[in-house]
Amino acid sequence: MEFKPLRVLAAMSGGVDSAVAAARIAEAGHDVTGVHLALSSNPQSYRTGARGCCTVEDSRDARRAADVIGIPFYVWDMAERFHRDVVEDFVAEYAAGRTPNPCLRCNEKIKFEAVLDRALALGFDAVATGHHARLDDGLLRRSPDEGKDQSYVLGVLTREQLSHAIFPLGDSTKAQVREEAARRGLTVADKPDSHDICFIADGDTRAFLADRLGASEGPIVDALSGQVVGTHGGAFGYTIGQRKGLSIDRPAADGRPRYVLSIEPVSNTVTVGPRAALEVTSIIGTKPVWNGPVEAPDGELGCLVQLRAHGEVYPARVRVGEGDVHITLEAPASGVAPGQGAVLYHGDTVIGSATISSAA
Repeated sequence: MEFKPLRVLAAMSGGVDSAVAAARIAEAGHDVTGVHLALSSNPQSYRTGARGCCTVEDSRDARRAADVIGIPFYVWDMAERFHRDVVEDFVAEYAAGRTPNPCLRCNEKIKFEAVLDRALALGFDAVATGHHARLDDGLLRRSPDEGKDQSYVLGVLTREQLSHAIFPLGDSTKAQVREEAARRGLTVADKPDSHDICFIADGDTRAFLADRLGASEGPIVDALSGQVVGTHGGAFGYTIGQRKGLSIDRPAADGRPRYVLSIEPVSNTVTVGPRAALEVTSIIGTKPVWNGPVEAPDGELGCLVQLRAHGEVYPARVRVGEGDVHITLEAPASGVAPGQGAVLYHGDTVIGSATISSAA
């Protein structure tokens, strides 16, 4: 079959993964243009140093990589859209007592909605990224590098979006990517991976939220005794399953650690209790996306479910409701937080996803 080159927009964050992804696509003979997303109108207000994807250094590193590869390079200003769809959403979710995943939201709203829409409008055929995941016949699959697999944060993408996506690193481990970057003369070969949340400059999520939501003292209540055992500066600073930093004034009667069991934003109450009380087997998810080989299944579906990035995978039964999904785990999961994603797998293939609204 005759090779037909594609016009590909390569999203270049300034890291090693996206640089090697762009290089591979260009070497394969496609017409590649690199683009770096400026996600902050004031980059220094987000990350500094080689720790995120929102810095001046990252933009420069992406441009240098494009020069080495020999492809055109542009910077697209996505600051306003990123602030609205990712940062403000992050703050609003915490204010509502939920625990969002901003990387998942960024993939959904920025990289594969705003960027892909613009790319297609400009005549590109596809967007390539440095995500560690595979695409086989339009199906999203796990990376062979389990420690770096990013299929979970891509699980929100629709079939249509996946049909215009390319993940050139699909069959490679992170070690192989770094070795290749060095061979290609890319200066980002040894650049550290980003960590934490890219738009929180010092990594202090609680302080970031307090600055935007305001400190508001409230009670920490023990679920077993019903007694107030401490105070906090804002329920938004806590998440389900949290153990450290609870500011509890007195030990539990059994002498065991307490964990956050629930967060009530209206009364500004954080409820704590024993670890066993965190275990759940029933989960309801909203905003389901079906991106596997079939549409929403009829009846009950047996599958695997992952409830957090790089978290455990649980055998489960899934039943589709009216605009939601009901997930029954075969073994209890602990610390399941509303706002996180529930990504469904058949083996290593993503078949759908939903946002967790409740668990019991």
